[in-house]
Amino acid sequence: MKLCIIGTGYVGLVSAACFAEMGNTVTCVDVNPDVVARLRAGQVHIYEPGLEEMVKASHADGRLSFTTELAEGLKGADMAFICVGTPPDEDGSADLKYVLQVADSIGQLMENDLVVVDKSTVPVGTAKKVAAAVQRRLDERGAKFQFEVVSNPEFLKEGAAISDFMKPDRVVIGTSSQKAADLMRELYAPFARTRGKLIVMGVPSAEMTKYAANCMLATKISFINEIAGICEHVGADVRDVRAGIGSDSRIGYQFIYPGVGYGGSCFPKDVKALIRTARDAGMDAPLLNAVETVNGRQKVHMAEVIENYFAPQGGVAGKTLALWGLAFKANTDDMREAPAIDMVNRLTKGGMRIRAFDPVAGANARRIFRDNPLFDLAEGQYSALEGCDALLVVTDWNQFRNPDFGRVKELLTAPIVFDGRNLYEPVQMAKRGFAYFCIGRKAAAEAEEVAR
Repeated sequence: MKLCIIGTGYVGLVSAACFAEMGNTVTCVDVNPDVVARLRAGQVHIYEPGLEEMVKASHADGRLSFTTELAEGLKGADMAFICVGTPPDEDGSADLKYVLQVADSIGQLMENDLVVVDKSTVPVGTAKKVAAAVQRRLDERGAKFQFEVVSNPEFLKEGAAISDFMKPDRVVIGTSSQKAADLMRELYAPFARTRGKLIVMGVPSAEMTKYAANCMLATKISFINEIAGICEHVGADVRDVRAGIGSDSRIGYQFIYPGVGYGGSCFPKDVKALIRTARDAGMDAPLLNAVETVNGRQKVHMAEVIENYFAPQGGVAGKTLALWGLAFKANTDDMREAPAIDMVNRLTKGGMRIRAFDPVAGANARRIFRDNPLFDLAEGQYSALEGCDALLVVTDWNQFRNPDFGRVKELLTAPIVFDGRNLYEPVQMAKRGFAYFCIGRKAAAEAEEVAR
């Protein structure tokens, strides 16, 4: 098929690369000429393992092209995928201005029958607005082209997006048109050879499915973090509790890892948007509000632990903290809503210096903290430690999982580790001579006492 992908952000570029990989002819459209120029030169502007190689290969073979002109992308296209951002508005609702601008432009420029696909995460009712915008422009032109608007939400995990797209758990298709459903089935057949993976439903249900999925995952994260907090107060070990509940097939182990809270471009925005959707429908959403409240608290929990530890020593002012990991999760450079931002802002507000290292998120961190004189970036994970009063682990990059603890101890002014990802064992850390603090587990000194 000939596809037009509008927007070369995370969803758009991954979708374009994977569709082209399967032999489709794909044209990506982006309003930013610098981004288009970089992509034409084989330079991918977002970090995602395997994406740059895939983009380069399909571009070299002529299956994948890039342009700033929507008319060029739409020429002869069978489908146009809307993959632009829907940032949260001031009231928490999804801002649809970019989606509707694209719909308006499609109506002005399409020159043949077309399936318009909403790939962006949008609230229930957006497909109707997109259809109205396209039709209004067609009517103004006196054009009689036929079109359908399909909802096709993405379910990609940053850091594993290529695998998620190529081997999906499911492909959700929202449409009432049999013709559109058949075209979508044909497009996705190479990715979902098992018929049961293709789920066709009404458009409102497909739009709701995306929000429900992300909010369910966010709920599991906030749940286990609240359990971890209770464990800290009653002497239980959240790792044991997780094993006890995760072994229940009704619950499972996925997304019940205690940590620093969720961040990124999806969960925070989508929880807020669904809360707003419920409010607009005349409903309260107490569970989703609680999920958001717990997450907000969890994002600064380790900062509070650090403040409490240094309180008897005059507080955090004048101290220097080494910080490992800035991205909201491993295998991405995405720092949108990252817990590291909340922690850095809180601790530096109290006068603490931060010397941070992240394998790929450094450029984003420089931009975010450019006006913070107490924040510095180190070139390596060990150089970040030199002369620091303690270490805080925020992101679970593999290279942080089994570091040279002797070197860590030597470089820090005191052997103190705050672990926001529970990467290390309290008993082992105590034996190594560290004061160790983690999430929902016994501190190192207590753990050593238990081990005796």
